Amino acid sequence: MTDDLRKNAIEVWANAYAPYSNFQVGAALRGVSGRIYVGCNVENVAYPEGTCAEAGAIAAMVATGETEFVEAYVISGNPLPVTPCGGCRQKMAEFGKADAMVTMGTMAGVEETMTLSELLPGAFGRAHMEH
Repeated sequence: MTDDLRKNAIEVWANAYAPYSNFQVGAALRGVSGRIYVGCNVENVAYPEGTCAEAGAIAAMVATGETEFVEAYVISGNPLPVTPCGGCRQKMAEFGKADAMVTMGTMAGVEETMTLSELLPGAFGRAHMEH
């Protein structure tokens, strides 16, 4: 099943807007419905105002009314797999269960797969907000 996520992540990676860092990232999420949502990083000359690929894919998913993903694929042009940044790990933890699988890949086919709980151990979650 990961092959279709990889294909979608590569396709959206090509659309990343990264004129400042030249570091393109593509992400594809599979919702519990089976539908695939994609996002790419979008930079801005005011650096902190850019958005990550994972955040874009999550926004696309939520925009359709779906609020949970079961699998994700993140790809970059880096020679080694790149994990999502800390902020995206927290965003992913909001919309995926601890056992959701996240595969980080490269254009050369190198892959590393981890669960969300492995990516973000001790995640801050909804239970922390209960009074």
